[in-house]
Amino acid sequence: MTTTPPGRPPVVDLATWQAARDELLVREKAHTHEGDAIAAARRRLPMVEFDGTVEVVGPAGPVPFLNLFQGRDELLVYKHMWYDGAPHQGQCEGCTNLAWHLKDAVYLNARGVSFAILTTGRWDEVAAYVEFMGYTQPWYSVRDVEEPVGGAMAHLTSFLRDGDRVFLTYSTTGRGNERFAGSFGLLDMTPYGRGEAWEDKPEGWPEGRPPCWYWRTDADGNVTWGPTSRPVPQWTRPGATPVETLGRQGPHR
Repeated sequence: MTTTPPGRPPVVDLATWQAARDELLVREKAHTHEGDAIAAARRRLPMVEFDGTVEVVGPAGPVPFLNLFQGRDELLVYKHMWYDGAPHQGQCEGCTNLAWHLKDAVYLNARGVSFAILTTGRWDEVAAYVEFMGYTQPWYSVRDVEEPVGGAMAHLTSFLRDGDRVFLTYSTTGRGNERFAGSFGLLDMTPYGRGEAWEDKPEGWPEGRPPCWYWRTDADGNVTWGPTSRPVPQWTRPGATPVETLGRQGPHR
């Protein structure tokens, strides 16, 4: 007999564990099949045509949005939020964490899908940020560009090209963006999940903290939204040091 420590899953023998695991697997398979059905419905959504010659700004200056397809027929973009004039440590922590999960789109490219990150920041600010972060995926400024290329940020959006014709096919925001960040799914497989208070958990489990509490830390790894914090991925960058301000106004997130 084994005593279960408080705040831990019950301790059982392997056969009992396997039976419980097999029971959960039925639900997991149903969830997977429903996801497949939703993806099938997504493929059947109508689409919206727009002017693919609208210009965005990248390393080579203004270019038509059509160029972002890089000759491929499909394009995924992430619309990265931006704080004008803020230093690197003051930029959006949620978008920083999402973008860090896909620094190279080679596997998307191999399937005929291009990828780019769009933001409303001025290109000179954006270029410096991209260099600091070490991103290799294409970035473009869509400042003053109307939807569906510009507009609201923090969206994951899909486009389709047919020759010189360009179409909006799908867009998501909020938790719909989670598929962009594989770490969320991995955390969901652990006993304590994401460590957030909203999660359904057994009695005695750690209470959890506010959503996305781990997006920012200080130089010692302590979670904080204070003026000496940075988005977590930034601490891996050469030259990242503690600072005294986020350089932005309004709420942290």
